Amino acid sequence: MDKLLIIKIGGNVIDDEEELKKFIVKFSLLPQKKILIHGGGKRATKLAEKLNIPQQMVEGRRITDAETLKLVTMVYAGEINKTIVAQLQANDCNAVGLSGTDGNIIAAHKRINPALDYGFVGDVDSVQIFLLQTLLVAGFTVVIAPITHNTKGQLLNTNADTVAQEVAKAFSKDYDVHLIYCFEKEGVLIDVNDNQSSIQHLNFSEYKRLKQEKIIYAGMIPKLENAFKALTAGVNKISLGKALQLEELVLGNAGTTITYE
Repeated sequence: MDKLLIIKIGGNVIDDEEELKKFIVKFSLLPQKKILIHGGGKRATKLAEKLNIPQQMVEGRRITDAETLKLVTMVYAGEINKTIVAQLQANDCNAVGLSGTDGNIIAAHKRINPALDYGFVGDVDSVQIFLLQTLLVAGFTVVIAPITHNTKGQLLNTNADTVAQEVAKAFSKDYDVHLIYCFEKEGVLIDVNDNQSSIQHLNFSEYKRLKQEKIIYAGMIPKLENAFKALTAGVNKISLGKALQLEELVLGNAGTTITYE
């Protein structure tokens, strides 16, 4: 099987122009076929504050009303996506920027939760990889923004970690997939205030214990939930760690390696 890197970038790296440029240089040099999936939640939150659009987060997930949907579509599928693509081009990495709506890549439905209305938040129904495969085979790198659609004309805001997991699962039948979550931390931390307290290996039972003890919380929860789902669906390898250690993460020499058992 051909190797495929699916790398999700988020956190403070997206917001820090210099850190993002350094990451793009490292990403561009990777010789493998690769897909980059990005979030941008912190930038969207800052813009929402400037525009006086109230924001609500629940366990790291954004409640998306109609105005927030417009905002995240502009930020994710517009500014951030095209900035990343432009920087990749500047580093001789020929890239195409897409959202989940393009080529019907990601169809989703509005989240149904009896206890809480998440607004226009999408849960993934299907991933069509034909367009992505075509671009990869042609030598392009693909950059995906986490805006999806319900096949009836409605845009939906979908968690970028979830998008990364679902795309990785869809490719796992045809490729040896290594899913990497990149952010500003060294990995999954025992102490969020100590960047040197990262866990080298994390399995599902240990994750459940750390979550119950509230050592793992907030935005790390959906990231890890998605990681374990991807493992059970056939993704070969999952790593989490610092964006600027990308080469080491690809080699398995840095960050946290996620295993089910």
